[in-house]
This record gives sequence, C-alpha cells and structure tokens, in this order.
Amino acid sequence: MTAATVHTFCRYCLASCGVEVTVQDNRVRRIAADKLNPHSWHDFCAKGRTAAEVVEHPRRILAPMRRVGDGYVEADWSEALRDIADRMNRLIGSDGPEAVGAYYGNPAGYSSSNLIFMNGWLDAIGTHNRYAVGSVDQNAVHVVAQAMYGSPLMVPVSDIDDCDFFLLVGANPAVSAWNWLESAPGGWRRALERQRGGARIVVVDPVRTESADKADTHLAVRPGQDWALLLAMVKVILDAGLQHRDCTELATGSAEVRALAAAADLDDLAARCDIPRDGIECLARDFAAARTGMVITRTGVSLQESGTVAEWLGHVLNVITGRMDRPGGRRFEPGYVDTLRLAGLAQTPPHRSRVAGREMVAGAHALAELPDEITTGGPGRLRALVINSGNPVIAGPDGSRLDAALEQLDLLVAIDFVQRESHRHADWLLPAVHWLEREDLLAFTSGMHDEPFAQFGARAVAPPPQAREEWRIFVDLALAMKRPLFGARAVNGFIRASRRVAAWSGRPGLEFSPRWIDRLMIATSRKVNGRRLRWRDLRDNPHGLVLGPREFGRFRNALRTEDKLVRLAPPEFLARARDLLAAPATTPSADFPFLLGNRRNRHAMNSWLNELPGLHPSGKRNVVFIHPEDASMLGVEDGDQVRVCSARGSVQTVAALSDRPRRGLVIMEHGWGSRVFDPRGGAAPEVYGVNRNLLVGAAAMDPLSQTSALGGAHVRIERLGRAHVR
Repeated sequence: MTAATVHTFCRYCLASCGVEVTVQDNRVRRIAADKLNPHSWHDFCAKGRTAAEVVEHPRRILAPMRRVGDGYVEADWSEALRDIADRMNRLIGSDGPEAVGAYYGNPAGYSSSNLIFMNGWLDAIGTHNRYAVGSVDQNAVHVVAQAMYGSPLMVPVSDIDDCDFFLLVGANPAVSAWNWLESAPGGWRRALERQRGGARIVVVDPVRTESADKADTHLAVRPGQDWALLLAMVKVILDAGLQHRDCTELATGSAEVRALAAAADLDDLAARCDIPRDGIECLARDFAAARTGMVITRTGVSLQESGTVAEWLGHVLNVITGRMDRPGGRRFEPGYVDTLRLAGLAQTPPHRSRVAGREMVAGAHALAELPDEITTGGPGRLRALVINSGNPVIAGPDGSRLDAALEQLDLLVAIDFVQRESHRHADWLLPAVHWLEREDLLAFTSGMHDEPFAQFGARAVAPPPQAREEWRIFVDLALAMKRPLFGARAVNGFIRASRRVAAWSGRPGLEFSPRWIDRLMIATSRKVNGRRLRWRDLRDNPHGLVLGPREFGRFRNALRTEDKLVRLAPPEFLARARDLLAAPATTPSADFPFLLGNRRNRHAMNSWLNELPGLHPSGKRNVVFIHPEDASMLGVEDGDQVRVCSARGSVQTVAALSDRPRRGLVIMEHGWGSRVFDPRGGAAPEVYGVNRNLLVGAAAMDPLSQTSALGGAHVRIERLGRAHVR
C-alpha cells in the first residue's frame, strides 16, 4: 500500500505541536515536525517523534482484561461494562454515590472529549470523589486566578516578542519550551532573540539550569524562598513610588499589599532567600523601569508549601509595574471559544472532602487526600475508583501508602495503554485509544495559546479493534449503570436513539459523538479579529490556522470579578504571607541535612513515557545530582550507589556529581520508578529508575492550593558502594 501523509498535532502537552505523520498499512512509519504549521513548527521534541512507540508498545492492552486470581484474562466489552456497572451500582446502593470516584492524569487533560464525558459520568452518579493530577504541580495557578481574576481558568499568556525584561522564577524554558498552562511555541528561542536585541533575562532558581546558562543573571535562591524575593521586590517598588497607575485603575487592594510590604523587613527577606539586599533593590528598580517586562512563575515555585503566595506575588509584580494586558507583558487570549463563560455554567458544586474537610480546587480534590478517603471507614468512604490515564502512585506523594490503599478497594478500574504501577491491583484493565488513533478539537484550551490559533487534530491510524476512546467508555458505563449522563435524564435516551438511527440507516455519523459538540462549539464560537471560525476552515487548513494578530485590551472585560477589577490582595493570601513572615526560616537537621529538589527533563513526561527506548538513548533511569563539595564531605564519588533517605522512606540510585544545584540541595527527577506489567504474557515487570516521591509525605502541602510539597523534603545520602557498570 502506498504511504500516506497525515497532518495533525501532538497531544502530550499544551504545546500541541503540529506533526507530519507518514502512514503505511495502518502503521506509523515516521513522525516529524509539520513545518507548514504556522503556529508551532519551531517547537517539537522527542516525545512527539517517538509517539508510535506507545501505539505499538509490546505490552499494550488490546482488549478489556479481567483479574482472575493473580493474573488477567481477556474479556469482551459487554462483560466488562456489565460487571463494572453491577458492582458500582451495588456499592452506591449500599454506601451512596460517594462510594465511587475517579482520578485522572495528564493524558486526559489533552482530550476534551475525555474530560467532558468523564465528568458527565461522575455527574450521573452524583459523586464528589474526583481527584486530579493538578494537585501535583499546578493548583496554585488556578487558586490565584480564581482569587485575583474571578475564574480558575483565566491564566495570562506571554507576549514574548516585545518583552525587554524576562524575570523567570522556578522556570526552565530551555527545557520546557515555555509551555505549562500556556503555549508559546519556540518561546525560549524567541526570548533569546529578544536578548540579542538588548532584552534582559533573569533566572531565579536554586539550580543553574540550562536556562540559567543563557541568562544575563542567575539568582541561586534558597529553595522554597521565592516568595521572599518577590515580596522584597514588591516592597522596594512600592517604597520607592515606582508603581504603575494600574495599582488603582485596574486593581483593588493596593493599600493592603502596601501594608504587607511595609510590615516586612528587607534585610530579613534577603536573608530568607539568600540574595543580597542591594542585588534585590537593583533588580526591583530595573524591572520597574524596563519599557516592557513580565514575571513568569512555574513548577519550581508550585512544588513548595509557599507556592501559592509566590505565584500570587508574581502576579502582583506584573500588575503594579503595568505588565498586564500590554505588549511585552502578560495578556488575556480569549480564544475562539469563551471557555470562562462555559466553565462558569458547568461549574462543579462546592464540596469539602470527607476526611480532611478541604474544598475542591478547579473541580477536583487533592491527590494527597486519596489514601485517607479509601481507608477511613464511615459514610461516604471511597470503595470503587476509576484511574483515567494516570499513575498516581508515582505522580503523588507517599506512593507506598496510596498503593496499600488501592489494594483495599472493592473495585479498581484502570483505563490506559499499559498496566502501570498504579494499576497493579486493578480488577479491570480497559484499553484506551492513543491520540494518533483519534480525532480531537481542543477548543477549551484555545485561550492558552499565545496567539489566536485553531487546528483540528486528524486521526493518523485506526486503533486496535477492541480499544475504545475514553468518552465512549464513560457513556457506555452511564448507560449500563442506568444513571443519567450529566445528571440530565433525557440524555441517555437521546444517545440510545441516535445509535439506533445510525445502525438502521447505515450512517455512523448520525450516532451521537464528541464531533457533535465540536461542531456546536464552532457554530457558536466568538469572533476573533472580527471573523468567526467555520468548520470548513478547520477542514481546509490541516496545518492549522492563525486567526489574526494578538489582541490587547480584552483583559478587563474578561475579568469574572463583580467590579471588573483585579483583586490584588485576597485576604487568605495576605494571611498566609504574614504567617510565612512570622515563622522562622527552616534549617536542615543533622539527620536530614539536604533538601530534595526536582528538575525537568525534556525527554520525559511526568509519570509516563519513561519506558520508551526512543526517549532516553543515554539510559532509562534517574540519578541523584549532588554538589561536588557536598559529595566530598560524604565520601561519595561520581557513579557511586547511594541510598537517599527521608523521614518517610528511602530509595537507592546512582550519584552524579554536578555543580548545578546550590550546596545543600540534591536533585532527583520526578516521574520514574513505575513498573510496566505484562497482563497478557505474564512476563516479569519492567522498571525504569526509582520513584523519588516515596521520600515525600502526604501531610506536607501548600495549605492554599493543596499542592503536595514535592520540592520540600529533607533527606540524607548514604554511600553504598560503586555502581555496577555493564
């Protein structure tokens, strides 16, 4: 058969890079960057290039698999749906709807149909037991956006190409390519172009990252003390009267922020963050005086108990220096779908967790709470869980405790490509469909691109016959359980009727599917630069299309606050900042003298993909990076086997000496250590690296965002001997 070329986009992260896929005999022969994509072709990495390795994984789950004893047998979908539905209905009948819940990971976030119908199924049940990977690293962004702008999804994007001063805090765009809860393709390359034209780049990070290597200034801040540096900058700017008129014209609460800054001592803040006072003063004045500029806060900030305060202060700095909604700063991208309005209409009702009594963040409870919700008896105890494209035992804190809790469930269902660590107790393994095997329109994230852009994600290859898209699994479960999808009784009957009509007429397109919603989204889309997007525009532009130039002046009208002003001083943030100021700076103990940090690897993807050989040509493992002077004190040499211990547990790995982390900080990459099982063949599991999150307890979290403090564990290093070299 002649090879064909399909143009689509990658769905591993928000970058949504355009890809060119060569297909022959329903197999992917090659994946390359789509150089005709007008938005993203400069931003392409090995994760997209090796995506076919997931599709053709030798241990891929190809049909529903039911646990029998210590093994699994293949089953058909009718048996799987009937058994799961019956067991869940019995649990609900006995203990109520909270007996059933779901956890979803990163892959679900890049499939709008998955999230829509998963939540529709949870609404059908009436359960609030919803857990998400966002509590691992990004909840602080949503909490700050809700408090300051009135919506957890109002996340400003960067106008890189006109920026004169980049202040990057806990960010490493040389590796992450500027993508997180915003997409700026080739963002780091564009920032370096600005630098060559005279722009200044300052990187704030306790590690001398790849970005710090290229920066004009690297500030090796004390880990977890970013908030102190940012508050010191706010204080200098306000004390010197360098604030912008936006303090009063765009925002409320400037007096309260001024009072917080006035009560703080600059020398104390400098000591906390370990940056000289005069250096902070110069930095603050230079930032305020720059023609254009922006503060960017990322994962390094979020993984601390002070993460929300630091995230908030970054936004405060942008507001008080006039960096919001202006060229070269942070702006609001409306996208072609009014996501903020739709999110308000579909808002999850408020709910407090049963055991800890904490509220939801962005529609989900914190992963750290999941073990207690399973193991603590009483009404509302979680007894059945669906893990939707996730690996929470590896992604979250104290994975051994969560693993033990998952074993106690009456029913555990995993939807994924392979059986991972978090699925080892699963009663059912359900085969998912890869993004190369499905269509997608990510309309709800269109406001997170740094320019107005739209693309329809075409399917490149057909999925295995028994694999099903997640949206269909959740629809079929609702029908099998006889629970009204989305909590609306008419929906189930409509779906059944559409299926009957499609079967009778021989026209599959008449069956209800996410494409109906996609077409509705386009038909009701907002005008972008005076023009409304049409469905045929998407079909006629397989490389995607830029809908016009970047727009400014839309930020204020988009605010979801009652008075259309930014809330500069949410009371809970002020109170938390005062608590941090009153508390003495933490110091390491003799038993655990080092702080455990994290770093990004461009060729990894959180807690999955690390098992793919094409992603890690230099070896599939993570190591612990130790400063040479710290290693010398320990008698540790490069390549030694070591044990990393915390009060919670220990892991064994290999030491790598590096002067990139500041002294007292050791670095291990997050997301490794998951076993990949072989439910069909029964071969021994494969494992790559070690799970550094076993060293982190669930109790350590940011109280405002409920983000686990994965960057705040104290550890010690014990030398075991020389590493075995093959």
